[in-house]
Amino acid sequence: MYAREIVDETFRLKALGLTDKAIATQCGVSIQAVRHWRYGNRRSPEKEAARTRYCPRCSGASINGEAYSYLLGAYLGDGHITEGRRGVHALWIFYDNRYPQLIAYCRAAMEAVFPLGVFMVKRNGCTAIKAVSKHWLCVFPQHGPGKKHDRTIALEPWQQAIVDKHSEALIRGFIHSDGCRVTNRIRKRLPDGGEKWYEYPRYHFTNVSTDIIGIFTAALDRLGIAWTIHANRRPPHQDALTVSISTKAAVARMDSFVGPKY
Repeated sequence: MYAREIVDETFRLKALGLTDKAIATQCGVSIQAVRHWRYGNRRSPEKEAARTRYCPRCSGASINGEAYSYLLGAYLGDGHITEGRRGVHALWIFYDNRYPQLIAYCRAAMEAVFPLGVFMVKRNGCTAIKAVSKHWLCVFPQHGPGKKHDRTIALEPWQQAIVDKHSEALIRGFIHSDGCRVTNRIRKRLPDGGEKWYEYPRYHFTNVSTDIIGIFTAALDRLGIAWTIHANRRPPHQDALTVSISTKAAVARMDSFVGPKY
C-alpha cells in the first residue's frame, strides 16, 4: 500500500494538468495505480478519502470561483449530467465545432474545478466536453429528472456567493454555451424616398427556463449592464425567451470580458 502523501500528490499534480503517465513517473508508481486511485472502485476509507478530497462540498477543498462560475453558466446554458454505474455521474457541455478556442476554454475550466480527466466526444456538428465524478451533484445541485425548464432552478447560498463575486465568468459561460454576439441591421427610410441601413452589434441569450433567464439577468444587473427581453415567435424556439443586450455602452461592457465567439 502506498503512503497517503503519494496518493495526495497524484491528485495535486493532476490538478496542475499533468498526464497520468507523467504523474506516475514523477511519483514513482505505476500508471495503473494512478488511474485506479482516480477511477477505481475500491471502497476502503483511505481510498474513498482520496477520491473525495478534491470536492469542496465533501471536504475542506477550495474551489476555483472563476472557473466554477463559468462552468455553471455553461452547464445551465447547454449542458446536462448523466448517471452511470456505482453512482458515478458525467457532466456534459456541448459546444459548436466552429469554435475550437471556446471548446478548449471550457475544457480548461472543467479541469480547474475538479482534477479529473476530461474527454472530448465528437458529435455531428458539435463537441461534448465530458468528465466523470461521483461529486458533480455536490457542486451542481440543480441536476434533476427531466428538462431544466420543467423544474425549479435556483442557486444555493454558497453558489450565489461565488457568482456574486464572479459575475463576468458566469455570463461568459452562458454566452459561450447558448448565446451569441450578432450584427443587427435596420433599414431606415429617408425623406427623399431612399433608404439607409444601420448596423450595430448586440448580444442574445435564449432559454426556455424562466429561472435560468433570471439567473442570467441578475448577473447583468450586478454589473450594471442594460438588457431587454422578448418572447420568440419562430420555431424551434417559439417557447423560449431571449435576452437582448444592444445599447452601445452595454455591448462595450460585454465586449470587455466576452467578445464574439471564435
